[in-house]
Amino acid sequence: MNGRTAGKNGKRVRLSPDERRRQLITLGTRMLREHALEDISISEVAEQAGISRGLLFHYFSSKQDFQLAIVANANAELLTRTEPDRSLPLAEMLYDAVRRYVDYVSENRTSYLALLRRPAGTELMTLVDATRGAQADRIMAEIPLPADHPDRPRLELAVRGWIAFVEEVTLSWLTTETISREQLIEMLVGSLPGLAADPTLIALLGS
Repeated sequence: MNGRTAGKNGKRVRLSPDERRRQLITLGTRMLREHALEDISISEVAEQAGISRGLLFHYFSSKQDFQLAIVANANAELLTRTEPDRSLPLAEMLYDAVRRYVDYVSENRTSYLALLRRPAGTELMTLVDATRGAQADRIMAEIPLPADHPDRPRLELAVRGWIAFVEEVTLSWLTTETISREQLIEMLVGSLPGLAADPTLIALLGS
């Protein structure tokens, strides 16, 4: 097959290389919701896209390259889904973002558990860590402390530690669900000011 795919009227529609690559990443990301990364079938993705398995590797240099593109796209989706709502006060903003985070990982629990629980390649873990860094930067951007404030480095470490805590607790909850979703969210939100041990942050978050 060439670079054509079926349109709504059944006719073949030619996609540009960028459009085809985006289509394949989107299909792979969709499969990631129900399958671990290593279980995503290249043949099935190609079939859904209406191309040959071999043609898929015209757009990606290897299976690992395709997997990295899928994870990068999934991470971008996570960051989009948890974008802070800056119309809210800080405490409500944090609660809202954590709620949407829990919703997202619940919808994608198979891939989330597989990616973070099982050993992965260095490049995959680099992508995951970059997402953690972006989440930490978002939080620090909302904390009203000057960049040169002496407490800022301590808070940055605390926030990175909190993100690791959120991941671990959520992973455990996904496999057991011993408490309600609402209880989970309240625990995650309430743990940040206590971990940071900062009076200003505690006051802002209403704890």
